[in-house]
Amino acid sequence: MWRNSPKLDLLNQELMITIFTNPRPFKEPFDRIQRNAISSWLHLDPKCEILLCEDEEGTTKNVAKELGVGYIPEVKTTEFGTPLINDVFKKAQELASYDTVAQINTDIILMNDFPAAVKTVQSLMNNKPFLMVGRRWDLLISELIDFDEQGNWKSIIQKNLLQSGTLHGLSGMDYWVFQKETLNPPGFVVGRPGIDTWLVYEARRQQIPVIDATPSVKIIHQSHNYPNQAKDYFGIEKKRNQKLSGKFQSLSLRDATFLLEKNRLTQPPFPRNIIHKVSLWKTWQVLLFTKRTLRTIISKIL
Repeated sequence: MWRNSPKLDLLNQELMITIFTNPRPFKEPFDRIQRNAISSWLHLDPKCEILLCEDEEGTTKNVAKELGVGYIPEVKTTEFGTPLINDVFKKAQELASYDTVAQINTDIILMNDFPAAVKTVQSLMNNKPFLMVGRRWDLLISELIDFDEQGNWKSIIQKNLLQSGTLHGLSGMDYWVFQKETLNPPGFVVGRPGIDTWLVYEARRQQIPVIDATPSVKIIHQSHNYPNQAKDYFGIEKKRNQKLSGKFQSLSLRDATFLLEKNRLTQPPFPRNIIHKVSLWKTWQVLLFTKRTLRTIISKIL
Protein backbone atom coordinates (compact mmCIF):
# COMPACT_ATOMS: atom_id res chain seq x y z
CA MET A 1 0.00 0.00 0.00
CA TRP A 2 1.07 3.62 -0.47
CA ARG A 3 -0.40 7.06 0.01
CA ASN A 4 -0.27 10.06 -2.30
CA SER A 5 3.16 10.87 -3.62
CA PRO A 6 4.25 13.43 -2.58
CA LYS A 7 2.46 13.12 0.76
CA LEU A 8 0.09 15.98 1.57
CA ASP A 9 1.14 18.55 4.14
CA LEU A 10 -1.10 17.60 7.07
CA LEU A 11 -0.36 20.79 9.00
CA ASN A 12 -1.13 23.29 6.24
CA GLN A 13 -3.98 21.45 4.59
CA GLU A 14 -7.18 23.53 4.76
CA LEU A 15 -9.44 20.59 3.99
CA MET A 16 -8.79 17.25 5.61
CA ILE A 17 -10.41 14.48 3.60
CA THR A 18 -9.38 11.17 2.06
CA ILE A 19 -11.21 9.96 -1.08
CA PHE A 20 -11.22 6.22 -1.76
CA THR A 21 -12.72 4.29 -4.64
CA ASN A 22 -13.06 0.92 -6.39
CA PRO A 23 -12.21 1.29 -10.07
CA ARG A 24 -13.32 -1.16 -12.71
CA PRO A 25 -10.50 -2.57 -14.87
CA PHE A 26 -8.92 0.29 -16.82
CA LYS A 27 -10.21 -0.80 -20.21
CA GLU A 28 -12.30 1.24 -22.62
CA PRO A 29 -14.68 2.89 -22.12
CA PHE A 30 -13.96 2.80 -18.38
CA ASP A 31 -10.30 3.68 -18.82
CA ARG A 32 -11.39 7.05 -20.21
CA ILE A 33 -14.28 7.49 -17.77
CA GLN A 34 -12.20 6.69 -14.69
CA ARG A 35 -9.24 8.80 -15.78
CA ASN A 36 -11.61 11.73 -16.24
CA ALA A 37 -13.02 11.20 -12.75
CA ILE A 38 -9.72 10.75 -10.91
CA SER A 39 -8.10 13.64 -12.79
CA SER A 40 -10.96 15.91 -11.71
CA TRP A 41 -10.29 14.89 -8.09
CA LEU A 42 -6.62 15.77 -8.53
CA HIS A 43 -7.65 19.27 -9.63
CA LEU A 44 -9.71 19.95 -6.51
CA ASP A 45 -8.75 22.95 -4.43
CA PRO A 46 -7.83 22.41 -1.67
CA LYS A 47 -6.15 19.09 -2.45
CA CYS A 48 -7.56 15.79 -1.21
CA GLU A 49 -5.82 12.51 -0.51
CA ILE A 50 -6.85 9.82 -3.03
CA LEU A 51 -6.72 6.03 -2.59
CA LEU A 52 -7.45 3.56 -5.39
CA CYS A 53 -8.28 -0.08 -4.66
CA GLU A 54 -6.94 -2.68 -7.06
CA ASP A 55 -9.46 -3.99 -9.58
CA GLU A 56 -10.19 -7.63 -10.39
CA GLU A 57 -7.86 -7.64 -13.41
CA GLY A 58 -4.92 -5.88 -11.75
CA THR A 59 -4.88 -2.79 -13.97
CA THR A 60 -5.08 -0.14 -11.23
CA LYS A 61 -1.53 -0.29 -9.85
CA ASN A 62 0.10 1.25 -12.92
CA VAL A 63 -2.56 3.96 -13.16
CA ALA A 64 -2.10 4.84 -9.47
CA LYS A 65 1.67 5.21 -10.05
CA GLU A 66 1.12 7.22 -13.21
CA LEU A 67 -1.27 9.65 -11.52
CA GLY A 68 0.65 9.80 -8.23
CA VAL A 69 -2.20 8.71 -6.00
CA GLY A 70 -2.51 6.21 -3.16
CA TYR A 71 -2.98 2.52 -3.83
CA ILE A 72 -4.52 -0.42 -1.97
CA PRO A 73 -3.22 -3.60 -3.63
CA GLU A 74 -5.71 -6.17 -2.43
CA VAL A 75 -9.19 -6.41 -0.97
CA LYS A 76 -11.36 -9.43 -0.27
CA THR A 77 -13.69 -10.52 -3.06
CA THR A 78 -16.50 -12.93 -3.84
CA GLU A 79 -15.65 -16.19 -5.57
CA PHE A 80 -16.38 -14.30 -8.80
CA GLY A 81 -13.69 -11.71 -8.11
CA THR A 82 -15.99 -8.82 -7.17
CA PRO A 83 -14.70 -6.68 -4.25
CA LEU A 84 -16.48 -6.71 -0.88
CA ILE A 85 -17.27 -3.30 0.56
CA ASN A 86 -16.50 -4.18 4.19
CA ASP A 87 -12.86 -4.91 3.35
CA VAL A 88 -12.67 -1.83 1.12
CA PHE A 89 -13.89 0.38 3.99
CA LYS A 90 -11.57 -1.34 6.48
CA LYS A 91 -8.37 -1.01 4.45
CA ALA A 92 -9.11 2.46 3.13
CA GLN A 93 -9.76 3.80 6.63
CA GLU A 94 -6.62 2.15 7.96
CA LEU A 95 -4.54 3.90 5.31
CA ALA A 96 -6.39 7.25 5.27
CA SER A 97 -4.47 10.20 6.67
CA TYR A 98 -7.61 12.06 7.70
CA ASP A 99 -10.58 11.49 9.98
CA THR A 100 -13.06 12.53 7.27
CA VAL A 101 -13.24 10.05 4.40
CA ALA A 102 -15.29 9.86 1.21
CA GLN A 103 -16.18 6.77 -0.79
CA ILE A 104 -16.83 7.94 -4.36
CA ASN A 105 -17.72 5.94 -7.44
CA THR A 106 -14.95 6.09 -10.05
CA ASP A 107 -17.18 7.51 -12.78
CA ILE A 108 -17.92 10.72 -10.86
CA ILE A 109 -16.44 14.10 -11.81
CA LEU A 110 -16.01 16.54 -8.94
CA MET A 111 -15.49 20.28 -8.91
CA ASN A 112 -14.59 22.69 -6.15
CA ASP A 113 -18.14 22.89 -4.80
CA PHE A 114 -17.53 19.39 -3.38
CA PRO A 115 -14.57 20.19 -1.05
CA ALA A 116 -16.24 23.50 -0.19
CA ALA A 117 -19.36 21.64 0.95
CA VAL A 118 -17.34 19.10 2.95
CA LYS A 119 -15.46 21.92 4.67
CA THR A 120 -18.75 23.66 5.49
CA VAL A 121 -20.27 20.49 6.94
CA GLN A 122 -17.12 19.78 8.98
CA SER A 123 -17.41 23.27 10.47
CA LEU A 124 -21.17 23.10 11.09
CA MET A 125 -20.90 19.66 12.70
CA ASN A 126 -17.92 20.71 14.83
CA ASN A 127 -16.12 17.37 14.27
CA LYS A 128 -19.18 15.34 15.29
CA PRO A 129 -20.16 12.32 13.15
CA PHE A 130 -22.19 12.94 9.99
CA LEU A 131 -23.01 11.33 6.65
CA MET A 132 -23.00 13.68 3.66
CA VAL A 133 -24.62 12.36 0.47
CA GLY A 134 -26.32 13.85 -2.57
CA ARG A 135 -27.95 13.29 -5.95
CA ARG A 136 -25.85 13.05 -9.08
CA TRP A 137 -26.20 14.73 -12.46
CA ASP A 138 -26.05 12.36 -15.44
CA LEU A 139 -24.09 13.60 -18.46
CA LEU A 140 -22.70 11.84 -21.52
CA ILE A 141 -18.98 12.62 -21.90
CA SER A 142 -17.52 10.69 -24.81
CA GLU A 143 -13.93 11.92 -24.78
CA LEU A 144 -10.92 12.30 -22.53
CA ILE A 145 -11.15 15.69 -20.83
CA ASP A 146 -8.35 18.21 -21.37
CA PHE A 147 -7.65 19.36 -17.83
CA ASP A 148 -6.02 22.67 -18.78
CA GLU A 149 -4.38 24.72 -16.05
CA GLN A 150 -6.63 27.70 -16.80
CA GLY A 151 -9.64 25.65 -15.72
CA ASN A 152 -11.54 26.03 -19.00
CA TRP A 153 -12.60 22.38 -18.69
CA LYS A 154 -14.87 23.35 -15.81
CA SER A 155 -16.82 25.95 -17.78
CA ILE A 156 -17.15 23.54 -20.74
CA ILE A 157 -18.60 20.80 -18.52
CA GLN A 158 -20.92 23.22 -16.75
CA LYS A 159 -22.20 24.49 -20.10
CA ASN A 160 -22.83 20.93 -21.31
CA LEU A 161 -24.52 20.13 -18.02
CA LEU A 162 -26.97 23.00 -18.46
CA GLN A 163 -27.72 21.90 -22.02
CA SER A 164 -28.05 18.13 -21.65
CA GLY A 165 -27.46 17.08 -18.04
CA THR A 166 -30.17 15.31 -16.06
CA LEU A 167 -30.60 15.33 -12.28
CA HIS A 168 -30.94 11.72 -11.10
CA GLY A 169 -33.66 10.60 -8.73
CA LEU A 170 -33.37 10.39 -4.96
CA SER A 171 -31.69 6.99 -5.24
CA GLY A 172 -28.78 8.39 -7.26
CA MET A 173 -26.19 8.53 -4.47
CA ASP A 174 -22.64 8.07 -5.75
CA TYR A 175 -20.62 9.51 -2.86
CA TRP A 176 -20.62 9.08 0.91
CA VAL A 177 -18.66 11.42 3.18
CA PHE A 178 -18.37 10.41 6.82
CA GLN A 179 -16.13 10.36 9.86
CA LYS A 180 -13.70 7.48 10.04
CA GLU A 181 -14.85 4.37 11.94
CA THR A 182 -18.47 5.51 12.27
CA LEU A 183 -19.95 3.49 9.39
CA ASN A 184 -18.70 -0.06 8.88
CA PRO A 185 -20.89 -1.99 6.43
CA PRO A 186 -21.11 -5.79 6.28
CA GLY A 187 -19.83 -7.75 3.28
CA PHE A 188 -21.90 -6.15 0.54
CA VAL A 189 -20.74 -6.85 -3.01
CA VAL A 190 -19.40 -3.68 -4.65
CA GLY A 191 -21.44 -2.42 -7.59
CA ARG A 192 -24.61 -4.27 -6.63
CA PRO A 193 -27.75 -2.62 -5.16
CA GLY A 194 -28.16 -2.10 -1.42
CA ILE A 195 -24.96 -0.45 -0.17
CA ASP A 196 -25.95 3.21 -0.40
CA THR A 197 -29.42 2.74 1.09
CA TRP A 198 -27.96 0.64 3.93
CA LEU A 199 -25.43 3.40 4.76
CA VAL A 200 -28.25 5.94 5.06
CA TYR A 201 -30.20 3.50 7.25
CA GLU A 202 -27.19 2.77 9.47
CA ALA A 203 -26.42 6.44 9.96
CA ARG A 204 -30.03 7.14 10.93
CA ARG A 205 -30.03 4.10 13.25
CA GLN A 206 -26.96 5.49 15.02
CA GLN A 207 -28.63 8.94 15.15
CA ILE A 208 -25.88 10.32 12.91
CA PRO A 209 -27.22 13.30 10.91
CA VAL A 210 -27.66 12.49 7.22
CA ILE A 211 -27.00 15.63 5.17
CA ASP A 212 -28.31 15.90 1.61
CA ALA A 213 -25.84 18.23 -0.11
CA THR A 214 -27.62 18.24 -3.49
CA PRO A 215 -28.48 21.98 -3.34
CA SER A 216 -24.79 22.82 -2.82
CA VAL A 217 -22.90 20.17 -4.84
CA LYS A 218 -23.19 19.12 -8.47
CA ILE A 219 -21.43 15.81 -8.89
CA ILE A 220 -21.34 14.62 -12.50
CA HIS A 221 -21.92 11.00 -13.39
CA GLN A 222 -20.48 10.09 -16.79
CA SER A 223 -23.27 8.09 -18.41
CA HIS A 224 -22.32 4.59 -19.54
CA ASN A 225 -23.73 1.10 -19.97
CA TYR A 226 -23.50 -1.60 -17.30
CA PRO A 227 -21.84 -4.70 -18.81
CA ASN A 228 -21.61 -6.46 -15.44
CA GLN A 229 -25.39 -6.80 -15.33
CA ALA A 230 -25.20 -9.26 -18.22
CA LYS A 231 -22.87 -11.60 -16.33
CA ASP A 232 -24.32 -14.82 -14.93
CA TYR A 233 -23.24 -14.09 -11.37
CA PHE A 234 -24.66 -10.53 -11.20
CA GLY A 235 -28.03 -11.86 -10.02
CA ILE A 236 -26.38 -14.05 -7.38
CA GLU A 237 -24.41 -11.14 -5.94
CA LYS A 238 -27.45 -8.86 -6.10
CA LYS A 239 -29.48 -11.33 -4.03
CA ARG A 240 -26.67 -11.52 -1.46
CA ASN A 241 -26.80 -7.76 -1.03
CA GLN A 242 -30.57 -7.85 -0.70
CA LYS A 243 -30.30 -10.49 1.99
CA LEU A 244 -27.69 -8.46 3.89
CA SER A 245 -29.72 -5.26 3.75
CA GLY A 246 -32.83 -7.06 4.99
CA LYS A 247 -36.43 -6.08 4.44
CA PHE A 248 -36.36 -2.79 6.31
CA GLN A 249 -32.72 -1.59 6.41
CA SER A 250 -33.02 0.52 3.29
CA LEU A 251 -33.40 4.31 3.24
CA SER A 252 -32.84 6.95 0.56
CA LEU A 253 -32.28 10.68 0.37
CA ARG A 254 -35.96 11.08 1.24
CA ASP A 255 -34.87 10.12 4.75
CA ALA A 256 -32.08 12.71 5.08
CA THR A 257 -32.30 14.77 8.25
CA PHE A 258 -30.92 18.00 6.75
CA LEU A 259 -30.26 19.79 3.48
CA LEU A 260 -27.06 21.75 2.92
CA GLU A 261 -27.90 24.99 1.17
CA LYS A 262 -26.32 28.43 1.26
CA ASN A 263 -23.70 27.22 3.78
CA ARG A 264 -26.25 26.21 6.37
CA LEU A 265 -28.27 23.17 7.36
CA THR A 266 -32.01 23.41 6.74
CA GLN A 267 -34.99 21.13 7.20
CA PRO A 268 -36.08 19.16 4.11
CA PRO A 269 -39.22 20.45 2.35
CA PHE A 270 -42.62 18.80 2.66
CA PRO A 271 -43.21 15.84 2.56
CA ARG A 272 -39.58 14.90 3.23
CA ASN A 273 -39.63 16.79 6.53
CA ILE A 274 -42.29 14.32 7.68
CA ILE A 275 -40.78 11.22 6.08
CA HIS A 276 -37.39 11.54 7.78
CA LYS A 277 -39.09 11.70 11.18
CA VAL A 278 -40.91 8.40 10.69
CA SER A 279 -38.19 6.58 8.71
CA LEU A 280 -37.27 4.21 11.53
CA TRP A 281 -40.81 3.48 12.67
CA LYS A 282 -41.52 -0.20 12.14
CA THR A 283 -45.04 0.44 10.83
CA TRP A 284 -43.71 2.87 8.22
CA GLN A 285 -40.99 0.41 7.17
CA VAL A 286 -43.55 -2.38 6.76
CA LEU A 287 -45.73 -0.12 4.60
CA LEU A 288 -42.79 0.80 2.36
CA PHE A 289 -41.71 -2.82 2.05
CA THR A 290 -45.24 -3.83 1.10
CA LYS A 291 -45.38 -1.06 -1.49
CA ARG A 292 -42.06 -2.16 -3.04
CA THR A 293 -43.17 -5.80 -3.10
CA LEU A 294 -46.48 -4.98 -4.78
CA ARG A 295 -44.76 -2.78 -7.33
CA THR A 296 -42.38 -5.62 -8.20
CA ILE A 297 -45.21 -8.11 -8.56
CA ILE A 298 -47.27 -5.76 -10.75
CA SER A 299 -44.26 -4.98 -12.99
CA LYS A 300 -43.70 -8.70 -13.58
CA ILE A 301 -47.36 -9.25 -14.44
CA LEU A 302 -47.48 -6.32 -16.84
